[in-house]
Amino acid sequence: MLRGLSGRWGLFLLAALIPGVQLQSSYNSVSPAPGSEQNNFHPVLQPTEATPQLGKYKLEGLDGKICIKATMGVEFIVIEKKTWYYSLDPTRVTTSGYCGKEVAVLSLTLPGNSASLQLTFKKENKVFYITKLTSHLSPLPVCPKCANKTFSGIMDHDKLFKSENGRSFNCKSESLLLMSSELRIKLVPLQFQAFTLLNGRYGKEVECWADFNKRVIPIIVGATVVGLLLIAVLTFLLIKDRRRQGYEEL
Repeated sequence: MLRGLSGRWGLFLLAALIPGVQLQSSYNSVSPAPGSEQNNFHPVLQPTEATPQLGKYKLEGLDGKICIKATMGVEFIVIEKKTWYYSLDPTRVTTSGYCGKEVAVLSLTLPGNSASLQLTFKKENKVFYITKLTSHLSPLPVCPKCANKTFSGIMDHDKLFKSENGRSFNCKSESLLLMSSELRIKLVPLQFQAFTLLNGRYGKEVECWADFNKRVIPIIVGATVVGLLLIAVLTFLLIKDRRRQGYEEL
């Protein structure tokens, strides 16, 4: 009983001492897995790549308002002698974190902490972005005599997926993040929004450069080809017309 009370008082003291931090209510994409799985589950690496399952995640503060919303497919890529893949299963993910005025954290964790992905959002003036991303993966060994190994990585002090406050960052193209020499994270597709979500919904989308280039470059190339063809046709007609005029003078 005393332990339970002291734990609760500790949480309230944490919220009081750190300005702008709210104790969060976590959201699970599905019902929690059975207790036995918490200790026994380990991701299984695959030799071939597959399209990651699309997961929908959100984090609420004590006020019941959503402070982070994310929709994305996540793939862990392990490079050790050869390349191995593991697609995050949204149905096994537990969501946690905290909501602050200028910093918010979204953590996605598999049973037994066998894998995790943590995204730290920061709000600066009128924009927000991901300033830190950490991950780890503890898969089953790829062979009977192979040793257990954990692959970890971190990206810090970056300004990833920047968007205006009140708008969402959206990217249908894959985003490949180098976490360490042995671990990469691929997000595809992805949509993020943090801090300000009207009625818990995504705001107007901010398109990533990769999607913009895929959409605009074919139009530019097509217009260029059409322009060159028109120039060629007009040049041909002009030369032909001049030749005819020359014949008439003779």
